[in-house]
Amino acid sequence: QVQLVESGGGLAQPGGSLRLSCAASGFTFSSYAMSWARQAPGKGLEWVSGIYSDGSDTYYADSVKGRFTISRDNAKNTLYLQMNSLKPEDTALYYCATGWGYADFGSWGQGTQVTVSS
Repeated sequence: QVQLVESGGGLAQPGGSLRLSCAASGFTFSSYAMSWARQAPGKGLEWVSGIYSDGSDTYYADSVKGRFTISRDNAKNTLYLQMNSLKPEDTALYYCATGWGYADFGSWGQGTQVTVSS
C-alpha cells in the first residue's frame, strides 16, 4: 500500500533552516506529482509547494516563495522541502502528499511538526 513518511521537522529559530524529507513506497513514485502542504493551529490546509513527476515544474505559495525549495530524487523515492529564512508563521504540521493542488491530493503522510520560535 502507499506509504509516505515525513521526517526532518523540529524546532528552529526565526531566520533558521530545516530540510524536510518524505520517503515514499508502495507506488511508482516517479510517475506522480508530489506536494507539500501544511496546517497551522486553528487554520485551514495550505498547499505550500508542488513538483511535477519529472521535476520539470514547481509551484510555491506566495507565503514561501523565495524561501522554500522543493526537490525530489526519483531514484531514492524521496521528496524534499528545503526551508530557509524561517518565520514564526511557518509553524505548522507539514504533510507530503501525492498530487498537484487541492483537487488532486491523493495519499498523505502522517505529518512532521515544524515550530519556529526564539
